Parts: sequence; structure tokens; C-alpha cells
Amino acid sequence: MTNYKASVIQKNVFLMTKFIILFSALIFMGNCSPKSTTSNEIDPENSIPQINYSKVDLYVTKADKSELFRLQPTKVPSYRENTNFSITINPETEYQEIDGFGYTLTGGSALHINKMTSSNRSSLLDELFRADNENIGVSYLRISIGASDLDEAPFSYNDLPPGETDEEMTKFSIEKDRDNLIPVLKEILTINPNIKILGSPWSPPTWMKTNQNFKGGSLKPEYYNAYANYFVKYIQAMASEGIIIDAITVQNEPLHPGNNPSLLMEASDQAVFVKNHLGPAFEKAGISTKIIIYDHNADRIDYPMSILDDPEANKYIDGSAFHLYGGNISALSNIYQKHPDKNLYFTEQWVGVNSEFEDNLKWHTRELIIGATRNWCKTVLEWNLASNSNLEPHTEGGCTECLGALTIDGDRVNRNVAYYIIAHASKFVRPGSIRVSSNNSVDLPNVAFKTPSGQIVVVVLNNTSIDRSFNIHAPDESITTSLKAGSVGTYVWN
Repeated sequence: MTNYKASVIQKNVFLMTKFIILFSALIFMGNCSPKSTTSNEIDPENSIPQINYSKVDLYVTKADKSELFRLQPTKVPSYRENTNFSITINPETEYQEIDGFGYTLTGGSALHINKMTSSNRSSLLDELFRADNENIGVSYLRISIGASDLDEAPFSYNDLPPGETDEEMTKFSIEKDRDNLIPVLKEILTINPNIKILGSPWSPPTWMKTNQNFKGGSLKPEYYNAYANYFVKYIQAMASEGIIIDAITVQNEPLHPGNNPSLLMEASDQAVFVKNHLGPAFEKAGISTKIIIYDHNADRIDYPMSILDDPEANKYIDGSAFHLYGGNISALSNIYQKHPDKNLYFTEQWVGVNSEFEDNLKWHTRELIIGATRNWCKTVLEWNLASNSNLEPHTEGGCTECLGALTIDGDRVNRNVAYYIIAHASKFVRPGSIRVSSNNSVDLPNVAFKTPSGQIVVVVLNNTSIDRSFNIHAPDESITTSLKAGSVGTYVWN
């Protein structure tokens, strides 16, 4: 009996030991098997959270040109808790309506585009003026009334032999524009019939001027009526070609008579011209084209302010136009505060051929795409759309360093920094979009818009020398994102 009990006890110990070994093995195997993670769990091997993605697209241009207005391959990550700076969008707080983004189609720009073969020209114009697929959707153009300094030579639409005058405009003709500008505009209008066009004169006909020269001089008071009729004839002549001029500025850079062509027009003279001649002439002829004053730098807001303060001139004026070769873009808000019923337009900024891509990308995005629109501008226009590798054509004394948004040599096209600067806004911030509220930052300047279809679009610049991560909080969806140093991003909520 004792031996039997001992045998049973020994057998039970053996079985229990075997059970413990088997159970331990099962636990060990369970611990070693892969473990699934949820969106809030961490992968034990690399400690990287699983990323959830939003419905937001991101287009990026990098300062080193490694990416140029490139749609990123994945959607932007959804917001996750962090301590980074946050941009907060409030679409309920609305500001100005946007007319568009684009360039000046100079006579020289039209020349180069018109000389391309038909198929290549058509392809380029589609890329520029359509907004679908890979196209950039330019929606606003400025053209010169007569020649600018980026034509081959100065001209007006009523050039006469010395000593002759034509106050009734019987010899007025836009024939010179039929060579290149009008054919290119007509092709653009077949692509985008709703594109808005602004006309700006560099000089009146020389017989109207004090110095009888395209460069400098002033408009003689005895020809104010004739010059007002010149504008009427221009708008009517372009309309007869199917080209509607949405707005005109009275004079390009009226305080810079050193260009060729150019005109000195003091504020007091422009006020008299508008209230007593141009405004009444438009009214009499049934012209609805908008009259925009000034068209020069932000350091002299006293110029447009003094004209807007004149009630007789004010009633004919839609708004004021600006460049930024002098002054601070924030000065434009001072005009809005005093005359909130008048519009503001940003109409010109050049890119110099010897300047750096990185510097221009940052400055133009910060000061114009973001700065001008945050200071109430309805348009942002870069200077010449196109030139060739020799920066031609230009008048004698005209700009010899103006780099086009495009460099066109025959059918070969290179896209320069101004192309990408405008693309970041023009493709998605369509005409009729409304600027909406967003908090700003020195390091991450930004501007937000609500499009006619209800999309939110935010343009952000990393204005620092280091890579930056940040958040954007929007009502529909918040995101966590990053931009490389000096890079620009356009975020589109789909």
C-alpha cells in the first residue's frame, strides 16, 4: 500500500510538471506573436504611431526647387495632439471677394507666345488658363493700353506727325495690337471666356504731352477731353474684337516719368482728369469699365487717398491699384479703413533675372499672395508673363532685367519662380472666392479663402530657415502637417 501511494504521488508530480512546462510554453508563444495596433497604439518595434489621413490635398514648392508646385502623393495627416503652432480658420468671418491672380500680358509676352507653333501655343495656353488636371488656372490679366516698356518700341493708338493733333480721335487705331496681342487674347478667351482684363497706359499720344515725347512729360490740360475720348475709343475697339476690358488704371506709375514710355501725373491732375473728363466721358458713352486710380507704390498712399477724398472724383472710382517697389504692404489697409466702399488691387511686381529663386519665392509669397490679400486686395498680378533668354523685347531705356514667369525661346518653355508663385493661389482660389479669417504668424504667414464651391484653401509659407511642423484647425477637418524651410504649401479641403 505504501509503495502504491508513492507510485501515485510520483506519477502526479510528473504530470503536474509536464503541465506547467506546456502552459509556460503557450504563454511564451503568445507573448512572441505579432500584436495588432489601433490608431492610438504604438508599434513596439519603432514607436511610431499609426497615421490617419485627412481628405486634405497639399501642393508644395520647395526653396531648393526639388519640388515645384507638386501634389503630394498622400493626403495630409489628420490632427493629432501636439504642442506645435496652430493656424485656426474661421470661415464665418469674411473679408473681400477675389477677382483673380495672374500676370501682365505685355506686348513682348504676346509676341513670344504668338510665334510658337499652333499646337505648342495651344498646349501652353491650356496649361496657363485652365484650372483642371495639371493646369494652373490664371484668372486675371493686365495688358498695356498702347506700348509698355516691354514692347519692341513705344507706340500709342493715335501717333501723328509732328505738329498734328486729332482731338476727335478720327485716326485712332488698335492695328498694332492685331499682330500679336489680340490673337493671343482671343485664344485665351476661348479657353476662359470669363477671364478679367485690366488695361493700363504707360503714355498718352505724344502730341498730348508737354514734352512731345513718349518718355516723361505731363498731359496738357487742353487735351484732357481728347485723352478721355482715347480711353472710350480703346474700350469700344477692344469690345468690337470680343475683348471686354473689365477695368482700366488711369496711368501706370504716375510718379515715375523716367521709364520709356511714361508720364508724370500728379494726384491733383489725376483727380481733375477723372472727375471732369474721364468719368463723365464713360458715363456719356455708357461705358461700365471700372476706373482704378494710382497704380504705383505703397509708400505714397496719400496719392490715392487725396483723390478718394474728393467727392466729385470719388463717385466715378472703383478703387486703387498698387505695386510694392517702395513702402509696406500693410499701408493698403489704411486706405480700406478710410474708404471701405472702394476696392484695392495689386497689379505689378517684377522678378529680377539676377535674383535667387529661394528669395523670390519667400518674399513674393509673403508680401503679395499673403500680404496683399490680407490687406484687402482683390487681385495679385506678377509682372511680365513671358520673355526670351535675352530678356527681350524692351524699349530703349525699358527694363533689361525683367525675368518673365516663362522664358520662351521658339517652342521651348522654361517655368520661372513667378509661375509657381501665382500657381499656388490661382489654381484653387477661383474668382468669387472670399478671404476668410485665419490667425497669422511671422514664422508661418498664411491666408485662407472659401471658394464658390465651398472649399477651404489655405496658402502657408515657412518663413524660417528650419523645417516647421504645425497644425491647421478648420471646421470640417483639422490637420497636422509640416513644411521644409522656405517652402510654400497650398492646402485644399476636399
